[in-house]
Amino acid sequence: MSSIESTDVVVIGSGFGGAIPAYHLAAGGARVVVLERGPHLSGEEFEHDFKLGSSYTRVFDFVVGDGMSVLGGNCVGGGSVVYFATMPRAPGFVFERHGSIGRRMWPASITRDVLDPWYDRVSEALPVSMQTWDKVPYAGGLFAAACAHAGHTANPSPAAVDVERCTNCNWMMAGCRFDAKRSLLLNYLPAAVAHGAEVRPLHEVQHLTRNDDGGYRVHFRVVDDSDYRILHDAGTIDAKVVIVAAGAGATPVILQRSADTLGAMPHATGRYFSGNGERLNTAVFDEDRVREVLGLTRGDGQAYAANQIGRGPTVASWDRLDGTLPEFERFSLEQLYFPPGLGTILAQTPDDGDPRWFGVEKKEMLRRWQSWLTIFTMSEDDNEGVFGPPPETGNAHRFSQQMLGHGPLRYRPTANTWRGWNLADAAVKDILERDGLAKVAPWTNDLVGAYTVHPLASCRIGDDPETSALDDRHELRGHPGIFVTDGSAVPGALTVNPALTIAALAERAVAGIVRTAQERGVAVTYIGDLPEGTSSSLRAVAVGA
Repeated sequence: MSSIESTDVVVIGSGFGGAIPAYHLAAGGARVVVLERGPHLSGEEFEHDFKLGSSYTRVFDFVVGDGMSVLGGNCVGGGSVVYFATMPRAPGFVFERHGSIGRRMWPASITRDVLDPWYDRVSEALPVSMQTWDKVPYAGGLFAAACAHAGHTANPSPAAVDVERCTNCNWMMAGCRFDAKRSLLLNYLPAAVAHGAEVRPLHEVQHLTRNDDGGYRVHFRVVDDSDYRILHDAGTIDAKVVIVAAGAGATPVILQRSADTLGAMPHATGRYFSGNGERLNTAVFDEDRVREVLGLTRGDGQAYAANQIGRGPTVASWDRLDGTLPEFERFSLEQLYFPPGLGTILAQTPDDGDPRWFGVEKKEMLRRWQSWLTIFTMSEDDNEGVFGPPPETGNAHRFSQQMLGHGPLRYRPTANTWRGWNLADAAVKDILERDGLAKVAPWTNDLVGAYTVHPLASCRIGDDPETSALDDRHELRGHPGIFVTDGSAVPGALTVNPALTIAALAERAVAGIVRTAQERGVAVTYIGDLPEGTSSSLRAVAVGA
């Protein structure tokens, strides 16, 4: 691949931050190439096992940092393929947060009211709908009943799931083989391809250089389809506009590596990383107490024993999402299905004393796995993550054929972050241990550090050039024509699942990207239509390789 290609727009990454602008720009007449590091899998290729080389290991990227581990998507469709499709809107107080900088983190031009129309657009495109109680699986019902018993409220969560198609198999984290989960494979991406966009799987972008005409050259390597440690051909593509949407764990690494050729990056590039204040608690329920205290029954003599049945988070408690509370004391609680594997390794035995991951107590805990319930906390952290020098290639030093790597992120939780975690842990314990319902233990940070499935803010928007890498239009400061539209652009923790907010911000950014593209000589218009056609017609559009 020695020849240099050219196009109008290169989009790096195909998750929410990449697929949405790729669709709109292609629909407006621009030539668009999407470079995706991971493979392309369709519904029938998503497997229900944990074998090496199955869809489960192929579509994930698990990067262990220094004090923080990040789990993300690594495939065409990005995080939308591996997420649990829970799609709440961020509370209004989030946009007024000060965090560690002592002043408003978000740009003055963006509030909850400003973002609501963009939330509406994404909710219509996917679509997103509120789940009803009659469709809530056992685990969600158990959490709701426990909340009610403890004097808390709980509600079904909005989700991008067609519950009529859902089989409650609880494998949606590895990709939905039934196309019930409304991933980007069913809407924005195939619509982009229908308008001429080209999506190239297994293309890992390494760095950018600037051309004499003010455009950019994107340098990539082709990733082996079975061993991600192996990189094959190198290639380049020239573009007038580049959209970086590789995820909050990879976007700053690409930009940092590009500083040698593009010039200095904004100070905030690779700083202020947020893990969305996330925390996990594992509860093992006493089935007899569930029956006696909560009066629950499945109708077959069992009270619960249904951890394996469901579809991820379906019920959340939002009692602490109260803007009158002090910052770092606000959080949400979500019932969550965390699949076996890493979950069984990290889950401690729920007893007092030192953490125990093995031994007789752990064996007994694993024997009762059907009575587990995982509670997922999203709170307000202090944006304390910092990326060190980038690895030679990619976003991590890969030490496994697929999925696993060691990255340059350093994270040391502050007292503010710990305050949120500790308050959330106490709330979970109070709700689930009341009247002997369960024994609860928080997951520990000792083994792989803190962990997040929703990395944010490593290249964030803002008004202050000292604390934000992007302006409020998502353009990289000092580098006109480069935009960042993924989770790294979100200024800080949201206290809820961030996918809908990332998508809404990407929708909002498109019109400005189109204007810049026009100024740089691209024949494109902003039409603004949402992806057309039913999901069945969109599935018929092949994603180009």
